[in-house]
Amino acid sequence: MKESNLPKGPNREKKRLGRGEGNGHGKTCCRGHKGAGARSGYSLRAGFEGGQMPLFRKLPQRGFSQARFRKPCAIVNVADLEKVEGDVVDMVTLKAAGLVRPNATKIKLLGDGDISKSFKVKVDLISNSAKAKIEAAGGECSL
Repeated sequence: MKESNLPKGPNREKKRLGRGEGNGHGKTCCRGHKGAGARSGYSLRAGFEGGQMPLFRKLPQRGFSQARFRKPCAIVNVADLEKVEGDVVDMVTLKAAGLVRPNATKIKLLGDGDISKSFKVKVDLISNSAKAKIEAAGGECSL
């Protein structure tokens, strides 16, 4: 088998546009005449149907989602606090320990796991079980 005999398949050569009339892609370069589609930088937006009312606007809206209004927060469990150096737990120490991402804006502490050290915790949100475990270990919580 020779390379010249291989089937084209997915390795089809790129259309060579604007290289004269002989290759079938000359003059308007497969873009038609005038209009936005003939211009450089044009791309259809998602759901565009050529001016016809798009399907997503024809269909009624159903239900409600809070996803648009949710303010995300980083989750940390009580068991993870053992990785924090020192006895103060706040945004800076959690980022330094690698428990939350550097771009985190809010932190919520959940009560999964056990704790042996006492910590002084200052986070944005805290669950009741996490608060009980921290206070039982001799620590204190503040929001």
